[in-house]
Amino acid sequence: MTAITIAIASGKGGTGKTFISTNLFNSLQDSELNMALVDCDAEAPNDREFLKEGELQSTQAVTQKVPVIDKSKCTYCGKCDEYCNFNAIFFIGKHSIIDVLEELCHGCGACSVACEYGAISEKDELLGHVNRYRFSSGNELIEGRMEVGVHISIEIIKESIKAANKFDLVLLDSPPGTGCPFIQTVYRADYVVLVTEPTPFGLSDLKQSIEILKEMQIPCGVIINRADMGVDDVRNYLKQENIPLLMSVPFDREIAVAYSKGELITSINSEWKTKFKQLYHTIKEEFQKVKIK
Repeated sequence: MTAITIAIASGKGGTGKTFISTNLFNSLQDSELNMALVDCDAEAPNDREFLKEGELQSTQAVTQKVPVIDKSKCTYCGKCDEYCNFNAIFFIGKHSIIDVLEELCHGCGACSVACEYGAISEKDELLGHVNRYRFSSGNELIEGRMEVGVHISIEIIKESIKAANKFDLVLLDSPPGTGCPFIQTVYRADYVVLVTEPTPFGLSDLKQSIEILKEMQIPCGVIINRADMGVDDVRNYLKQENIPLLMSVPFDREIAVAYSKGELITSINSEWKTKFKQLYHTIKEEFQKVKIK
């Protein structure tokens, strides 16, 4: 079969993105799909809390090159500071002060290229790890996890997704929000599922996410979580923009209790397992429509 990558994202945290990701993955475990779920929320990964059966297979360290300035060779010309687009060089030339702000560094190497005096070398800084868990089905949960104190998750997200390159179906549990981690995740997807809720805040964040995906030319559909608790503004917006509503999930006590216990509704309720399997087929159908266009 043709490989497909589906990102599950949301404009903000708490909408149910992980609920959808983990249950979709779990519902397809007994299928013949060669599948991986990638937890790209490296700042606070929690898919593992719901998918406990997988056994740890490997742990890969993710590092980044960080500049080291040899002040005995530095002439304090300031060229490295000029070349840095991320303000990661703290420089006061007239007082001969220069230092690296490692938490702002993106490891691009521009400063070392700029230096004409050999004053800048590089060291490896540990950013986090990519953990791989394998299930009896042969499917995998791939988890990106940042080290405490690290501020930038981009490299960990890249390496986590790269680890899933041999699977037929890849589900990406995206970081919340619409910042760089979100963009780094969804731009690798063939289709994006946006999870929202029927509230003014939910609609506002949904609009922002959809505008970004339009700019990136990535097709998307929407799932409304806690669908029976709010207003119809989200549904009206989807009709207006001709964006498919893939699924509606009601505010359900059984779901809430299961989630609070770290359990998956698709493991304890066969009806919901069937619904999530149907969700996968709905996503495939919508993706095929877009491909034909």
